[in-house]
Amino acid sequence: MTYDPTGHLLLTPVDREAPLRVRRLRQLGMGERPDPAFDDFARKLAQVTGAPYSMVNFIDENRQFFAGLHTPAGTHTGTELEPTAAATGGVSRFMARDHGYCPHVVVRRKALVLEDVCDYPRFAGNPVVDEIGIRSYLGAPLIDRTGTALGTICVVDTEPRPWGRAGLETIKSLAAELVEQIHRREDGGL
Repeated sequence: MTYDPTGHLLLTPVDREAPLRVRRLRQLGMGERPDPAFDDFARKLAQVTGAPYSMVNFIDENRQFFAGLHTPAGTHTGTELEPTAAATGGVSRFMARDHGYCPHVVVRRKALVLEDVCDYPRFAGNPVVDEIGIRSYLGAPLIDRTGTALGTICVVDTEPRPWGRAGLETIKSLAAELVEQIHRREDGGL
């Protein structure tokens, strides 16, 4: 984490690997457009966890991109996520890098379980709490064979959720499964 010039603590961690990640994502041809296979995987995430929202998320220096997205209404837009989009049921494929919890997962390179984000002062002030109503988060990094943290998979809910150890193991297992799919795709098998 860092401080801005006015001395305020910035909640989004410094991401020194972003340029490397962007190069790797371009090499893989991912992270710039929706992908039906990733949408299918996001749908699977929602089914397995029972969460209403799920994403396959790739992160660059400035924003997050949900290459795979599942919402209860199945609606997505191509513009920045705004409170009005959430209020109307639309969810964007793009989100600012300082919104949400996936940037923390990528920088830490470890899964993150937030059963109630309001229980964690570091995370409770994140814009997605007030603007979108996110109350719980479960995410894991997608670390490929080169050691690059490409992004995350995550599920979120507008209610607190007792994800527990089982949720943590599930999200880590699903992240490993998706990384294997990405490797097969790179090897020409998908």
